[in-house]
Amino acid sequence: MRHRKSGRKLGRNTSHRKAMMRNMVTSFFNCEKITTTDARAKELRKMAEKLITMARRGDLHSRRLAMEVVRDKKTVAKLFETIAPRYMDRPGGYTRIIKLGLRAGDNASLSMIELVEEEFTAKPKKKAPAKKVAKKVEAPVEETPAEEAPAEEAPAEETKEEK
Repeated sequence: MRHRKSGRKLGRNTSHRKAMMRNMVTSFFNCEKITTTDARAKELRKMAEKLITMARRGDLHSRRLAMEVVRDKKTVAKLFETIAPRYMDRPGGYTRIIKLGLRAGDNASLSMIELVEEEFTAKPKKKAPAKKVAKKVEAPVEETPAEEAPAEEAPAEETKEEK
């Protein structure tokens, strides 16, 4: 049973999988867009989103934690100085996975993972809708048409002017 065992094995042992993901996340932050298989893209998204959230804090401790995963100083500098400030107002969802189809050689499903570029605007929170109460059916109330209402107001204004 796989209870409490998250993540995909990707057909590799642990050390190979960790090294591959470190290399992929480094390439991802360098190029800001890479093409890979669906399963790898989904695993890469987890790691990349956590690193961007960490980089948004911007303190020394976060930088050192990021250096444990991304071993390239230039890439970490780009992450903290260029990528993270773009997403300061965004509460998450920094990456997008786009399905590309099947690979010709082995028919593996390919995806492109990229950083989201558009500006984020927070949606206003909606109030909970009030409970609907069944109303009794009453006789319809006759209202004056909109055209007649200004006609009635016009003589009232004239009477004020005459006084």
